[in-house]
Amino acid sequence: MNTFRKIGIGSMEKVVVIGGGLVGMSAAYRLARHGVQVVLVDQADSGKATAAGAGILSPGNRFPSSDPILPLLKEAHAYYPEMIASLTEDGEYHTGYERVGALHVATTDEEAALMPKLMEQVQQRCAAGFHHIGDAKIVAPDAARSFFPALSPVLAAIHIPEAARVNAQLLCNALERAVRRRGASLLHGRADLVVDGEKVTAVTVGGQTIGADAVIVAAGAWSSTLAKQLGVTVPVHPQRGQIAHLVVPNTETGGWSIIMGFTHYILTFPPDQVVVGATREDNIGYDYRVTVGGMREIINEGLRMAVGLASATVQEVRIGFRPQSPDAEPFIGSVPGIKNVYFATGHGGYGLQAGPYSGAIIADLVLEKPISIDLSPFAVGRFNHAC
Repeated sequence: MNTFRKIGIGSMEKVVVIGGGLVGMSAAYRLARHGVQVVLVDQADSGKATAAGAGILSPGNRFPSSDPILPLLKEAHAYYPEMIASLTEDGEYHTGYERVGALHVATTDEEAALMPKLMEQVQQRCAAGFHHIGDAKIVAPDAARSFFPALSPVLAAIHIPEAARVNAQLLCNALERAVRRRGASLLHGRADLVVDGEKVTAVTVGGQTIGADAVIVAAGAWSSTLAKQLGVTVPVHPQRGQIAHLVVPNTETGGWSIIMGFTHYILTFPPDQVVVGATREDNIGYDYRVTVGGMREIINEGLRMAVGLASATVQEVRIGFRPQSPDAEPFIGSVPGIKNVYFATGHGGYGLQAGPYSGAIIADLVLEKPISIDLSPFAVGRFNHAC
């Protein structure tokens, strides 16, 4: 019989997590490891971001130094090894997490002119204690190909030796198995909230009603629907990303470094997989289609960076809907006016970097544990004044 930890918000000691992607699974895992009874509800929509995400862990060139997301990313990158170690303790060894290094590459004069500033930024973040960077160095264009044999001739390159990749689906599956092993339940279906005054007392899934002491909403691009049930504005919209999965016959690609361009990227997985991405398409809703324009974009950009992939086989094109917010910052925290509901969503294109830690943060809020970063830039109610 499980012994459930009292979390200070009621007598049932049960938390319902809505969303079975990486954020929700991470929150459920954190709670389950603290002995909390967890029910995880997943609607299993087509286009979940976790299923399509590339899995690059390198805080190199995506964010300006003033962006409030940087402290979150710093802690998120540090959390990855901790989470992987916890999963190993729970018997989960296949997470797809591996440090393989990365190359930031420039293929045009305009991009090459930006590389000194990028190198300075990378060094500053390394000095500030960011994980997944290491002793970054400028490498000669000819030498760059030793890290990625299919690379095109490039004008400049920076090697980030400790950048890592993660197979998001393998990691999510490992978290799910660990959560189940610790006694959590997993339901599939649409979740609706039962609101009573300033609390959510239950979540309904189909014909089933699940009592709840706390609810975590980590439903990705579908989170705004649940926010409306609470009378709160959480304007997360879906941004479609198309990402190509290739196979390079008779070639072991698993040890190749990640290629990071200024707009697109390439990474590999064993034994012979190559992933090229990704489009960023707004204002298309939940249109779950592979398009000719999307295919052309990712193939053209992939070959621009790695002409050696011209003979690769196109295995599939995956589609994911990134949960995008108007100000490009996530929503992490409690809901104004509701005592026991928490959101963790809106991570956009950096969900695989920040998602596991965001899930852990939201679980810690439920557990009334201290949080090490300022969450005010990510306040759930910051758009409540908007229509």
